[in-house]
Amino acid sequence: MTGPLIIGLTGSIGMGKSTVAAMFEAAGVPVFDADAEVRAMQGPAGALVAAIEAEFPGSTDETGVLRDRLGQEVFGDTSALARLEAIVHPAVARKREAFLAEHLDAPLVVFDIPLLFEKGGHASVDRIVVVSASAETQRQRVLARPDMTPEKFAHILSLQTPDAEKRERADHVIDTGQSLGGTEEDVIALIAQLRADAANRDPL
Repeated sequence: MTGPLIIGLTGSIGMGKSTVAAMFEAAGVPVFDADAEVRAMQGPAGALVAAIEAEFPGSTDETGVLRDRLGQEVFGDTSALARLEAIVHPAVARKREAFLAEHLDAPLVVFDIPLLFEKGGHASVDRIVVVSASAETQRQRVLARPDMTPEKFAHILSLQTPDAEKRERADHVIDTGQSLGGTEEDVIALIAQLRADAANRDPL
């Protein structure tokens, strides 16, 4: 048995990746949400709270990680960010492996990973789907978020692989700059194609 075709779903901030991930899930495709796993492990009694508190004293309380306070500690500090990632990334990888083990019978699974290219995750998936829209649409969406500033947006973009490069490296691109219905039609068509591809693979 070959196991599922592993789809890496990614996209820059504000491109609509979470919306597209929800469309995959609604169509019956198991989705591993890396960000959601991190939030759970950083929440009340979360598995990473003690380790994060030890590395960044005062960054947690009984509710879990104080995301704003921790964000201030690592924002713009590459060394601090690396120390945080050394705690978080191995834990997420273990969760992802467990998720895959649970869904070995599925034809497809989606790994929803925001920093797929930036952290090397693209090497461990079979297909890459990039969610994209125009730079202007992206900017409007992001700056409409609470507590977002042009400076913060610029900093986040500086940490991400440029959208044009992501599109070039993708196997498939989903355009979220169109209507929601149009995007959903594209996702459904892509799922059908990927399921056919999964069925036609040669067994190991």
